[in-house]
Formats: sequence, structure tokens, C-alpha cells
Amino acid sequence: MNVLSGPSPRLVSRLLTLAALVAIGAVAWGFLVRSEAAMTTMSGDGPIVRLMWSMMRPAESLPYLFAATLMWVAMMIAMMVPAVMPMVMVMRGVDRGPHRDRDTLLFAAGYLAGWSLFGLAAALLQLWLHARGVLGGHLLAVSAQGAGLLLLAAGLYQLTPWKAACLRHCRSPASFFLVHWSPGSRGAVAMGLRHGLYCIGCCWMLMLLMFVGGTMSVLTMAVLSGFILAERLLPDGPWVSRIPGTAMIAWGVLLIAWR
Repeated sequence: MNVLSGPSPRLVSRLLTLAALVAIGAVAWGFLVRSEAAMTTMSGDGPIVRLMWSMMRPAESLPYLFAATLMWVAMMIAMMVPAVMPMVMVMRGVDRGPHRDRDTLLFAAGYLAGWSLFGLAAALLQLWLHARGVLGGHLLAVSAQGAGLLLLAAGLYQLTPWKAACLRHCRSPASFFLVHWSPGSRGAVAMGLRHGLYCIGCCWMLMLLMFVGGTMSVLTMAVLSGFILAERLLPDGPWVSRIPGTAMIAWGVLLIAWR
């Protein structure tokens, strides 16, 4: 790159792609932070406060489901944008088509669409749990007994071959594109959805731990988002899934026994 001539068009387009994803993630995080604050105080007016009031009335199922789905979709976007960014950069590097930037963003859109569908399923589960009195407090969390069971289940899943197989796909972007490459805009969306399915297979039990920390807890979201990203970036070894899985099992057993 010539310093006098400024950054190259290739670098600029790469930075714009990254900036678009960062902006999407930042908007989602900002919405979630404001929503947690509104749920904590339940004061004032505005659309976010009205959404939070809807999530305190599980008997009104349709407004509740709308609010919970909006929250879970925003949560999935906020938490998974960091995890997909390494994959997006690899795709952009190997794509030699004329619409590389468009297809890269479509890949990310397909990936986030898959997680948004998971968000809808999680919202339905939240409605079901809340309507039965399983969730409580302003953050909508399960009891210590329920937290122990969820941690135990998540820890056991960390040790399964299904977790290991899905994690291998998420940790190997080059291998994924070598096997599943499909050109064009439709191919980009299809690859994004496929990668999203592998990622859901890897992380779905971790996402259910939101019911442990509270579905409105931004701190829990941040911890899980950091853990999911670390799983993809750390060198392979027992610390990737086995050691955390064992820790979750021990924590879950302690919570159940302490009841």
C-alpha cells in the first residue's frame, strides 16, 4: 500500500464489511442494555418499557411472545456476531467472485437468520416456563434447583461427540468452505444457514444457560458470548470443552445438593 495514495480499495471494502457487522452487533447490545435497565426499574414510558411490561404478563401470550422473540433475536445477534466474524473474514478471503462483499454479508445474514429461528424457539420455551411459574425475579431466572439441572445438562452435552463434531466445523473455516462452497448470493445464504446449524448444534445448550443467569441479564450474555468465541479461537485441547463441561457438571451438582 502506498502511504501517499491512502488505503487500497480492497482494504477499505474489508473494513466496511467488518464495520457493518460491528454496527449490527452494537445496536443489538445497546438495545439489550436498555432493556435490562427498563426491566430492573419498570418505570418511565416508551416502547422498551412497554415491551418489558409485556414480558411480565405470560397470561397474555401473543404480546409476551412478540416481546420475548424480539429480545431473544437481539440476544442471538449480539452474542453471535463476534463468533461469526472470523468465519466471515475467511469467506471474504477465499471468495473470488465479482460480488464478494455482498456475498460475505449475505453469508452473515444467513447465519444470523438461523440463530434468529433458534431465538423464536427459545422465546416459546420462555413463555412456557414463565406461564408455569418456573421463571422469577426481574431478570426472569430459574430457581437454584433448575439452575443446577441446566448446568448439569449443559456440562454433559459439552462432553458428547455431537458437541465435538459441531465444534470442529465451527473451528475450521477453511475446511467448511472447502466442503460446502456454493457460489452466488443464494449459495452465500445457504452456506450461512448451514454454518448456523452447526453452530446451533454446538451451542444450543449453552444458550439455555441464559435461564440460569436470567434471560434479561446482559452480564450472562457477555460471559456466554466470550466463552463461545473462546471455544472457536483457543488452540485445540481439553480446555476447549471437557474442562468447562466438567466444571459445569460440578457446579450443577453443588446447586442441586445445596437445595
